[in-house]
Amino acid sequence: MPELPDITVYVEALQARIAGARLERVRVASPFVLRSVDPPISEAHERAVTGLRRLGKRIVIALDGDLYFSIHLMIAGRLHWKAAGAKVPGKVGLGAFDFSTGTLTLTEAGTKKRAAIHLLMGEDALAALDAGGVEPLACTAEEFSAAITRENHTLKRALTDPHILSGIGNAYSDEILHRARLSPVRQTRALSDGEHTRLYEATRATLYDWIVRLRSEAGAEFPEGVTAFRPEMAVHGRYGKPCPDCGAPVQRIRHTDNETNYCAKCQTGGKLLADRALSRLLRADWPRTLEEMEERLGLAPQSKMGRPTRRGHP
Repeated sequence: MPELPDITVYVEALQARIAGARLERVRVASPFVLRSVDPPISEAHERAVTGLRRLGKRIVIALDGDLYFSIHLMIAGRLHWKAAGAKVPGKVGLGAFDFSTGTLTLTEAGTKKRAAIHLLMGEDALAALDAGGVEPLACTAEEFSAAITRENHTLKRALTDPHILSGIGNAYSDEILHRARLSPVRQTRALSDGEHTRLYEATRATLYDWIVRLRSEAGAEFPEGVTAFRPEMAVHGRYGKPCPDCGAPVQRIRHTDNETNYCAKCQTGGKLLADRALSRLLRADWPRTLEEMEERLGLAPQSKMGRPTRRGHP
């Protein structure tokens, strides 16, 4: 799912292309993508774009007449900038916004159509879509800590809950926690003052770093290839691969459609966090540490020749 850094770069790219332009018409190719009926979509036609912004993980296009388009890409939705009048792609196309400067198409891969467009009248209607989370790049350390400790949650939950923090999802939360050297299952109210500071600084640094990286990657072009899985990431989407800092294999916790990735050596003192599916199956046999996992796999410590050996063998 595109998160704060991705949405920020999308908004910047749109700002350069449609700010002040006229929205000539909107073509809706999928009946499921438009989630509002009042005002009708035709009300937006022939209106000028007066502003662009990010609202959580939504892209907001403001039009004169106090109208607002909200675009939520969900997991697989993506935006593409095309020449004026470009066709909406066949299987994956959801719709197109035809501006006087070009056409913005919305696509969504896969069969689950979750991306959403709302057309809203007035700031109050737009504000109703805001989950209310604190903006991580605009808050103080004290505001950040107050938000995540208002209720006691795991750090993973606190970072990704839009009612607590705005714009952070599964991918960047993994990267933040790895940078902060904190376990995803630590409780927010159990953090020390130093750990609060470390988490706040890691959150800001991670998000800023990725905004700069994605901005540089896109250059003057419209951002394409937006994905939650990037080879430059430290742990997210890298299960089984070596941690870039310590070389230990990246671990995971799976729950329904979500997967949390972490480094046991860097974040949990070597302890393996129980994967819900496997731990139910293995129960008492679930390895508690990296060393136990290696023993279960039959790997002994390095031999004098520097080669891994099997238990019971020279």
